[in-house]
Amino acid sequence: MKLQQLIYFEKIIEHGSINEAAKSLYLTQPSLSKALQELEEEMKVQLLIRTKQGIVPTDQGREFLIYCRQILDQVNLLEERFKKEPPRKQNFSVSAQHYAFVVHAFVDLIKTIPADIYDFTLRETETENIFQDLISFKSEIGILYLNRFNRQVMEKLFKEKNLVFTPLFEAKPHVFVSRSNPLVAKDRLTLDDLAPYPYLSYEQGETNSLYFSEEILSTWRRQKNIKVSDRTTIFNLMVGLNGYTISSGIISSDLNDDKIIAIPLDYDDTIRLGWVRHQQILLSPIAKMYLTLLKSHIKGYGFDIYNE
Repeated sequence: MKLQQLIYFEKIIEHGSINEAAKSLYLTQPSLSKALQELEEEMKVQLLIRTKQGIVPTDQGREFLIYCRQILDQVNLLEERFKKEPPRKQNFSVSAQHYAFVVHAFVDLIKTIPADIYDFTLRETETENIFQDLISFKSEIGILYLNRFNRQVMEKLFKEKNLVFTPLFEAKPHVFVSRSNPLVAKDRLTLDDLAPYPYLSYEQGETNSLYFSEEILSTWRRQKNIKVSDRTTIFNLMVGLNGYTISSGIISSDLNDDKIIAIPLDYDDTIRLGWVRHQQILLSPIAKMYLTLLKSHIKGYGFDIYNE
C-alpha cells in the first residue's frame, strides 16, 4: 500500500466522484480508477460503490477512511516538523438547515484557524441533502431540528443511516416578520393572527416530505404559501410582501440589516436544534473547534447548551 493511494482515496470521498477527484489531482480518470482498484485488491476489500448520487464508501470503506485520515494527518505532522513542507490543506464541511448562527460560527472558524491553506464548505441545503452529505462523508457535521411532529421519523432515519444526533439547545416557536409588518404591534402572535399573511417556507426538493420541513406546523392549512430556496429570498419576501415564517427566534441583525424581528408564537411546541454526525466518523480538530464556536454563538443569544 502506498501513501499516494491513501491520498487518492480520501480525495474521491471528498468529491463523491472519481471524475471530479481526478480533476483536482490533475490525473486522468482511468489512472485514478486503476489506483483505486489496486488498493482494493491489495487490501482485499471493496471500498466504494456507485449510486445515483455518486460514489459512496461501503461500510468497510468508511472504517478504512478513518484510519486513512489518521495516517495522512500523522504524515503531515512529520513533514511539517522535519521537511519544512507547507501544511496539509485543512478540510471541513458542514451541511445545515437555514440558520444564521450556523453561518456566524463558520465565519468565525475561518478567522480563527491558523492555516493559510484550507478548503471549507458550508451547505445551507434541503433536509434530505443533509442526510446524504453525512452518509457519503461530504460533510462531517449536519445541523437540523427535531420537534414532536418529526422526531419519531427523524430518529428512525438516524438509526437506519447510522447517524448520531446530539442536541444543542431548545427554543420556543417564533414568527419572523419585517419591521414594517402590522403584526409587530403585538407582543405575541396566534395562528389566527397569521392567517391573512403569506406563509414563507423552504422547499425540500423532490422528496418534499412534511417531516423534512424546516418549519414547524408544516401540516397547518394556509391560503397563501410561497416556497423559497435561500435565506436572502425569504427575508426579501418578508419585507416586500409582509410574509412570515416560523423558526427558533434566533435572528441576526448583522446578516439581515436589522429589518427582520422575531415575535413569540402562542403555540405549545418545542424546537430542539442539534448536530448530527455519522457514527463511524471521529470528528476532526477543525470540526470540534466549529462546534465550540457554534455553542458560543447560541449562548450569546441567551440559550442554554445541553449538558453544560
